[in-house]
Amino acid sequence: MDAFTAYLEGLETVQQRAVLGGVLRWVGETFPDLTPKIAWSQPMFTDHGTFIIGFSAAKAHLAVAPERAGILRFSGAIERAGYRHSKELIRIPWGQAVDFALLGEIIRFNREDKRDCTKFWRG
Repeated sequence: MDAFTAYLEGLETVQQRAVLGGVLRWVGETFPDLTPKIAWSQPMFTDHGTFIIGFSAAKAHLAVAPERAGILRFSGAIERAGYRHSKELIRIPWGQAVDFALLGEIIRFNREDKRDCTKFWRG
């Protein structure tokens, strides 16, 4: 994930680098046709020029940004996984395991829901 090397090197802690680096590698390996990029100072993945999912490191948690539609669709599953969320972000505490199955479902949903999208963000 050369696209994310500088971002990961700039994180505060080894734990942040390990967790977020692992998540980014998993997304890249699981969805190799997504495009990794840094935009708005955050690592993200796009598909045919549209945003699919983004990530960032906060002091207490990994922030996952699947856009509001992804949060609404998976709100119950996000809460059952033990994560908190806002309208735009899922917060995964650094010491808590990442639910990769849920993350995959969210990515697949966004790809399908935005397959005909011609803009970066949903309209």
